[in-house]
Amino acid sequence: MPRAKQSMDGNTAAAHVAYAFTDVAVIYPITPSSPMADTVDQWSAAGLKNIFGNQVKVVEMESEAGAAGAVHGSLGTGAITTTFTASQGLLLMIPNMYKIAAEQLPCVFDVSARTVATQSLNIFGDHSDVMAVRQTGFAMLAESNPQEVMDLSPVAHLSAIEGHVPFVNFFDGFRTSHEIQKIEKWDYADLKEMCNMEAVEEFRAKALNPEHPKMRGSHENGDVFFQHREACNPAYEALPAVVEKYMAKINEKLGTNYDLFNYYGAEDADRVIIAMGSICDVAEEVVDYLTAKGEKVGLVLVRLYRPWVSSALLKVLPKTVKKIAVLDRTKEPGSLGEPLYLDVATTLREAGMNDVVLTGGRYGLGSKDTPPSSVFAIYTELEKDAPKPRFTIGITDDVTNLSLPEVKPAPITSAPGTKECKFWGLGGDGTVGANKNSTKIIGDHTDKYIQAYFQYDSKKTGGVTISHLRFGDKPIRSPYYINQADFVACHNPAYIHMGMKMVQDVKPGGVFMINCQWTDEELDEHLNAADKKYIADNNIQLYTINAIDKAIEIGMGKRTNTILQSAFFKLADVMPIDDAVEYMKAAAKKSYGKKGDAVVQMNWKAIDAGLDAVHKVEVPASWSNPAADPAPKALKGPDALVKQIRDVMEPIARMDGDSLPVSAFEGNVNGEWEQGASAYEKRGTAVMVPEWDAEKCIQCNQCAFVCSHATIRPFCLTADEAANAP
Repeated sequence: MPRAKQSMDGNTAAAHVAYAFTDVAVIYPITPSSPMADTVDQWSAAGLKNIFGNQVKVVEMESEAGAAGAVHGSLGTGAITTTFTASQGLLLMIPNMYKIAAEQLPCVFDVSARTVATQSLNIFGDHSDVMAVRQTGFAMLAESNPQEVMDLSPVAHLSAIEGHVPFVNFFDGFRTSHEIQKIEKWDYADLKEMCNMEAVEEFRAKALNPEHPKMRGSHENGDVFFQHREACNPAYEALPAVVEKYMAKINEKLGTNYDLFNYYGAEDADRVIIAMGSICDVAEEVVDYLTAKGEKVGLVLVRLYRPWVSSALLKVLPKTVKKIAVLDRTKEPGSLGEPLYLDVATTLREAGMNDVVLTGGRYGLGSKDTPPSSVFAIYTELEKDAPKPRFTIGITDDVTNLSLPEVKPAPITSAPGTKECKFWGLGGDGTVGANKNSTKIIGDHTDKYIQAYFQYDSKKTGGVTISHLRFGDKPIRSPYYINQADFVACHNPAYIHMGMKMVQDVKPGGVFMINCQWTDEELDEHLNAADKKYIADNNIQLYTINAIDKAIEIGMGKRTNTILQSAFFKLADVMPIDDAVEYMKAAAKKSYGKKGDAVVQMNWKAIDAGLDAVHKVEVPASWSNPAADPAPKALKGPDALVKQIRDVMEPIARMDGDSLPVSAFEGNVNGEWEQGASAYEKRGTAVMVPEWDAEKCIQCNQCAFVCSHATIRPFCLTADEAANAP
C-alpha cells in the first residue's frame, strides 16, 4: 500500500515512529533534539494512540541525568520507554546507559547527534556525542536523511524489543534533524504488523512488581564479575540477525534495499569511501557524477554501527578495491585514528587485506558544511600512489597540513532542473517561518520534491539566518549549503553595508532581491565595488522592495515576512503566481483566523503588496568597472585585540568564517579570547532604533541591559559629577 507523503524534518520523522512504539517518553529539552520531545508531547495531549492502543505518557524531568534515571526506572516496571537527546545531554545519561544495556531492557534513545563542547560551546552537529557512548552496550543505528529516519527508525524499536538490546538511533543534528523534505510516512497499522507482540508481553511479564518481586543490580566481587559480564555475548552475537530480519521486512514493504552496510557505486570500484550520516547523500551525488565519466569509485554506507559486523562490511566491499578512505565526524585527540576508521582497520587486518591502502579523514565538526568539492577532494587524493594516511576536508590546515585542497570550482552534482533559493534574514524577523510556509505550499500543492534547511547564527534572535531552499522534479539529496542559487534575497539592508557575500551566490542570469528603503541612486552608494562588478559581469537581475515602509503602512509594524514571501513567489517562478497567492492567503487564514478577520485581512494586504512593491533596477554599465571602495578605518586599541578583530572576528561577522585557516586560532588554542571585543561590534542590524524619552525614564537601566544593538547606553558619573549631583 503506498504511503502518504508529507513535508517534515528528521525530528518529526523520528517522533512519528517513536510515538508508535512507546509507552512512556521521558524528556528533557536540549538543542537540536527538543522538537522530537515537543512533538510527542503535543500528540499525546491531543489523544493520539500508539500501536498498543494507548496515549504515550510523557514525563519531563529536571535534567538529562534525571531523564536517564527515569527511563531506567520506567523500563523496570515493564513500560517500553523512549527518550530524545544530544550532546552533553547524552553524556549525562552514560551511567544509566550501562545499566539499561546490561539489564537487557528494550528502549531507544533518539539522538540528533551534536557537538560536545570543547574549547568552546557549539550547538550544531557532528558525531562526538554518539561516539562517546559506543562502549555502553547500546546498539547504534545511523540514518542519512529524513526519509531514512522515517524508514529505519522502526528497525531500532523492533530490534530492541526482540533482541533485548537497547538502541541509540542517531542522525546528524540540524542537518538531518531540521532539514525539511517531502517524504513518505509509515501507517501505524504497518508498524504494528511488524511488531513482535510476544516479545512485548515477555518483557512486560518481567516487570518489577510487588506481586512477584525480583532482585536486580546486586554487588559482585572480582571472583565472578568478569564471567557474569561475558554472559551477555550471545545477545550481541544474535542481534545483527534480528536487525537484518526487520530491515528485510521493511524492504519488503517499501521496495528498498536497506542492509547493515549498503554499497553505492561502480561494481569494480578501486577507490571507496566508508562513512555514515548525511555526508553519504553528498557522496552519492559525487559517485554518480564520477561513475558517469567512467571512474571506478564507490561508497559504503554504515547503517548498524554497533554491534560492528565485519562480515557484513566485507560482503558489500568491492573485491576490486585498492584504496579506502574512512570518514569520521568526530575528533579524538591523541588517538591513532577516529572510531570508524579503527573499526574498518581491524576488519581489513583480520581479513588479511593488508594490500588495501587505508586512510582516515575528519570532516564536518560543529556542522562545518561538507559540499561536493570536499568529496571530490577525497577521490582525487585516493588517486595518488601514496595518499595522506590522515586528513581533514572542508578547512585549510596550515599548521599541521592535514587538509586536502578543495576541488573548485566543483562540478554541479545536484539533480538536473533543481531550483535553488537562498534567503538572508535576521533571527526573529519571520524569514525562516515564511520559508517553511513556502516550502509547505510548494510541497503540498505541487508534484515537486522539496528541501529546506535553515542555517542559524548561535546568537539566535537578532543573529543572521540563512535559508537554503531547493525545489525540483527529481528527488533531492543535497545536504549542503547552496552557493549557486537561482534566487537570493537579502531581507535586511544592514547586510549590504556589513559586506556579506550574498550576490556572489547568485548564478549568472539569476535574481538578487534586496529589501531596503533606498532609491536606485542610494543603492549605488551602498553597494560595494565587488558586488557591483559581479552583478554587471554576470547579468544578475537586480530587484529592490521596500517591505519595511509597506509593512508599517499596512499596520504590520516590523513584520515584513509576508510581503517578502509574496515577492519571492513572484520572482522565483517556482509555481504559477495566482496559485501561490491563493495558497498563501489560505495559509494566512488558517494561521491568523483565531485573531480575527482584521488580522487576516492585514496579511492578505501584505501578500498583495508583495506582488506590487517589487522594483527592477536597471544596472548601470559603469558597474562593470566600479570605483574602488574607500579603505577601512584604522582600529584603535591594543595590538592583540585589534589583530583578533581584523583577522578573526570581522570575517566571522561577515559570515565568512569558513575562509579562516587553522593558523588564525594558534593564539587561543585553549579557547581564550582578548577582552573588550564587543566595543568594536557595530552590527547596525536594526531598521528602526529607539529614542530616549527623558520625561518618562526612571533610569532603571533595563533598556540598556536588554538592547542587543546597544543603541541606549548608560554612563557612570565621574567622581566630580557624583559630588555635584542634586
